[in-house]
Amino acid sequence: MPFQIVFAGLLGVFLAPALADYVKISTSAMTTTNAGSGQQSVSVNNEHNVANVDNNNGWNSWNSIWDYGTGFAATRLFQKKICIVHKMNKEVLPSIQSLDALVKEKKLQGKGPGGPPPKGLMYSVNPNKVDDLSKLGENIAKMCRGIPTYMAEEMQGASLLFYSENCFTTNILWIVNISFCGEKVNG
Repeated sequence: MPFQIVFAGLLGVFLAPALADYVKISTSAMTTTNAGSGQQSVSVNNEHNVANVDNNNGWNSWNSIWDYGTGFAATRLFQKKICIVHKMNKEVLPSIQSLDALVKEKKLQGKGPGGPPPKGLMYSVNPNKVDDLSKLGENIAKMCRGIPTYMAEEMQGASLLFYSENCFTTNILWIVNISFCGEKVNG
């Protein structure tokens, strides 16, 4: 029994620094996808420069990974069984440090749809599949492996009014809305 206590103590000493840079925040959020409400969680790993957003909303669930190291982000749409990759717009998307702070602030203050409107990004999804996932970084390659993956390019000054029928919109805790438009998303 004393050996188990010492082992558990040593395990805690060695794991604490490794977990110190990992933060997970969960909150209920109204999503702007086609289905309404769901549970959303944001995990920030400062050590690896990666943020992960899980939106659990039944068939309209999605997962997004923002890899600040490579500058790419990917969103996996479970209903469509596809993965969409795009370059991160660092002028609109918060830095990993400010994302961590924003998520905590939103959770602690209970801010939601009543706060300032989220920033928005709109992407056009290329219909051609990505052949080599390794060029997008290890984290995105792991998430998108085995499912059709498409690149998307940001549409500057575009309006959802023109594309709303062919778009899938993700709302990340009222911080940013990202819309993916094209036949692969609507098909």
